Amino acid sequence: MGAYRVIIGQGSCGIAAGAAKAEAAFLKAKAEKNLDFSLEKTGCIGACFLEPIVDVIDEQGVKTTYVQVDEAAVDKIVQEHLVGNQAVSELAMSDENQKMLDRQTRVVLQNCGKIDPESIEDYERVQGYTSARQVVTELSPEEIIDTVKVAGLAGRGGAGFPTWFKWNEAKKAPGNEKYLVCNADEGDPGAFMDRSVLESDPHALIEGMIIAAKAIGARQGIVYVRAEYPLAILRLEKAIGQARDKGYLGEHIFGSDFSFDLRIKAGAGAFVCGEETALIASLEGERGMPRLKPPFPAQKGYWAKPTNINNVETYANVPWIFRNSGEAYGALGNENSKGTKVFALTGKIAKGGLVEIPMGLTLKEVIYDIGGGIKDGKAFKAVQMGGPSGGCVPADLADTVIDYPSITKTGAIMGSGGMVVMDETTCMVDMARFFLDFTRKESCGKCNYCRIGTMRMLEILTRITEGEGRDGDIELLEELCEKVKEGSLCGLGQTAPNPVLTTLRYFRNEYEDHIYKKKCTAHSCKSLVTYSIDAEKCVGCTRCARNCPVEAIDGAPKKLHTIDPAKCIKCGKCADNCKFDAVIVD
Repeated sequence: MGAYRVIIGQGSCGIAAGAAKAEAAFLKAKAEKNLDFSLEKTGCIGACFLEPIVDVIDEQGVKTTYVQVDEAAVDKIVQEHLVGNQAVSELAMSDENQKMLDRQTRVVLQNCGKIDPESIEDYERVQGYTSARQVVTELSPEEIIDTVKVAGLAGRGGAGFPTWFKWNEAKKAPGNEKYLVCNADEGDPGAFMDRSVLESDPHALIEGMIIAAKAIGARQGIVYVRAEYPLAILRLEKAIGQARDKGYLGEHIFGSDFSFDLRIKAGAGAFVCGEETALIASLEGERGMPRLKPPFPAQKGYWAKPTNINNVETYANVPWIFRNSGEAYGALGNENSKGTKVFALTGKIAKGGLVEIPMGLTLKEVIYDIGGGIKDGKAFKAVQMGGPSGGCVPADLADTVIDYPSITKTGAIMGSGGMVVMDETTCMVDMARFFLDFTRKESCGKCNYCRIGTMRMLEILTRITEGEGRDGDIELLEELCEKVKEGSLCGLGQTAPNPVLTTLRYFRNEYEDHIYKKKCTAHSCKSLVTYSIDAEKCVGCTRCARNCPVEAIDGAPKKLHTIDPAKCIKCGKCADNCKFDAVIVD
């Protein structure tokens, strides 16, 4: 038997799914059976719905990928593959699931799930730091910025602003002391793109920041990452230490006359600190509150010095651009938006996880061809893009092309890359209420319209979902939305109304049903749902009564059962347990 390599995906998703237990089971089998195989770790490849994922590679380099590997699966893999030299086909990734990965074009995620994130040598084996070395030792700041301009790289944090322009403004700003900041304060519900890159390929971020630092003339860089990402912080700390030991960070990096170093700042998890001036305030030890612009950070940022801020994904694109040329990156995507974009597919999607696609695909292609469509065969209703700052794109716009102008035209935004997929059971009024509740809690309180306006909108939405909506609520919501957009200082307040405006635009009938008919067509809002039993279908099996937690169902065996609406808490267990579709949900 040859020496196998066993590689376990240990991003946060893999660990949460049981990767540590799988690792312990492999270690136990190795010791008990005296087997000769190496046990290694990697990050998340993006197929989070299949975790824990384990790769077994033989001496010839043939790889078998196993999915949903629990302790019982480990025993089978050990016995049949590591001992018997025969792959366990029933545990391996199916061709259908492999398509989720094959349909992607990977630039930012190219190393995720393929290298050990805690090994700088692994990163160097895939040409890591070759771009940074060339840039630092051979290229001028002007040449660096020109390359990024040719690439057409736009900021991936949400706004899509040209990266070269921001770098150039910081480079031109007077003064010898400049700063480079990475915004890793990823706060959108359902978004985990930056976290996955930090956990799976931290050196890509470091290399991208080195190149950006040379372009603008910064000697110090800061990665502002939320403290709720402990594994990301741990692996980034290790990567920074390894880069220092190699001479890639610190004084005279790569033997040049250029010096640059990095440190980490763990943020307290305030969503508003995703706004760059609020982030700077937090870095300076102040409360994270936005500042009036101009001056922009490129002129007056951290400690009033010229500062450039991009997010993790933006920087992680940069090494690939310099290895393959700006023209090669610009050839990806379409005329409106160059390159690729990473999305976190969550919600009612069959295959949840991270995907990276060239700009120009449609929403339908991502949701169906890559994401596998909607769970449980239900109907696709909408997709929320851009998080709390974004909007809901309805199913009849599923052919919308994914680029910045096309998504903005729908009323949503590209955002940092969250895609929350919704099916027919999602109430769009309640969805708007959910996001308003989030932004209301995360408002820093500086602006009256944001602080008070979001609260008033939330009160109206809550009232509507509880069956207390009244005539004029829709018009009042629209008026408040416009006032909050116009009167707020930063992007949080200016975009907070987007979920309300887009749901009003595309699902106005649901608001009207809630207010005037006192019905939730998605059967989601409990106050507007009633449960009853169909006399023609009920056979008196008693399953509904036995599963009712509040004894709200009466009826003798083999006799018609009835639900007492005064006792019913609308938990839905009667409908879930009825095998005869006798429970009517209205």
